[in-house]
Amino acid sequence: MRKNEVLTLSCERLGAELEGVCRSDGMAVFVPGMLPGETAEVRIVKAQTRYAFGRLEKPVGPPSPDRVAPDCPAYPRCGGCSGRHMRYEATLEAKRQQVADCFRRIAHIDADVPPVIGMEHPSAYRNKTSLPVGGTAEAPVVGFYAPRSHHIVPVGACPNAMPPASAIADALLAWMRLHRIEPWQEETGTGLIRHLVVRVNRRGEALACVVAGTRRLPHERELARALTDAGAVGVVLNTNPAQTNVILGPEYRTLAGAGELTDRLCGLEFRISPAAFFQVNPEQTEVLYGTAIRFAGLKPGDLVCDVYCGAGTISLAMAAHCHRVIGIEIVPQAVDNARANAAANGITNAEFLCGAAEDLLPKLVSDGLRPDVLVVDPPRKGLEEAVIRAMDAAAPSRIVYVSCNPDTLARDAGLLRDLGWQVDEVQPVDMFCWTSGVETVCLLSKVRSAPHIDIGS
Repeated sequence: MRKNEVLTLSCERLGAELEGVCRSDGMAVFVPGMLPGETAEVRIVKAQTRYAFGRLEKPVGPPSPDRVAPDCPAYPRCGGCSGRHMRYEATLEAKRQQVADCFRRIAHIDADVPPVIGMEHPSAYRNKTSLPVGGTAEAPVVGFYAPRSHHIVPVGACPNAMPPASAIADALLAWMRLHRIEPWQEETGTGLIRHLVVRVNRRGEALACVVAGTRRLPHERELARALTDAGAVGVVLNTNPAQTNVILGPEYRTLAGAGELTDRLCGLEFRISPAAFFQVNPEQTEVLYGTAIRFAGLKPGDLVCDVYCGAGTISLAMAAHCHRVIGIEIVPQAVDNARANAAANGITNAEFLCGAAEDLLPKLVSDGLRPDVLVVDPPRKGLEEAVIRAMDAAAPSRIVYVSCNPDTLARDAGLLRDLGWQVDEVQPVDMFCWTSGVETVCLLSKVRSAPHIDIGS
């Protein structure tokens, strides 16, 4: 198989990125845009020893019954979605199969994976939209980066974004054109406007954060007026002059209105600043957390330990159902947010500790921490070995694992299985509609004793 070779291939299944998986002489060929049962002419764009990547050139034969016309003119160029060419129900089934396959292939666990809990109306669900700015002063552009590049694909109105995000983006571009404001140029580190970050609460109130390479902008009053006229209740200027891929810098200045929003989640109120962590799909977050609470089976006297607790959203949602919650988080700002959120909601039975999970949890367990329920919600890389050892040594009745990555969830479930834990229940939730991402809640319980493990080793 060679680059630029054109082959006629049939799609067998979908891969982890919702791409079609074909086979040629026993080799897997990954083809974005193909669906199971379809045949097409495919141009090979990259060939490795054991697999290849192809580009769909021309369909051959009838389309899949799951194929639909994409409802976004920027798809698939912008890279934000990977499944807008198929029925929503087909994306949910692909994600269910992905979770089940990861358990089976990685951990050799035959888990019963039920249908993914999707949204009734999977649109306008994102409460945070981060848009890079580019182009020129005469013709600025705002949009999303194309896959595996820093080329900005203009997006007029993202169907995933909560309004008025698109109107605020249009207002920023109009202000830049009117006053000839230079966009940031990554290659030279010159220019002014780098990003626009819009956060929207469930009442439709929007906070617009303009990221610039300097502390002051020309025509700031006009900028603030333009964005508030477009629907922002607050306009914040963030300064980030560093040559970095990190969007936000350390300095903020409010140009108009409020510098933060408040929103409600699981009956609680949370403050949302431009930098605060908050789940991007509030409707499905309530489904996710409700599932975690159900799996936890909390009783009034229970002690809960929430590891990787972030801004404390899961901890605080569980606090009403148990005696006490201890949250562990490595990011100081998130711990500050968690404590402030607890105080704002009058929650006194939750405390938050700052430190790396792999350091702090083993120490707490060594000092005698024995939670009834242990909750983990790690980053995509999953759990550190020291955390898994400490979880087992803590001997909780139940472990609730909330995961954004089926691969590492399955890997960690396999490691816990080797320590005597079993997977009791699994429930995927569609937090990021039309993308390949899937959140999964997994309940584990101890079924046998494992050899004593020194958590300090």
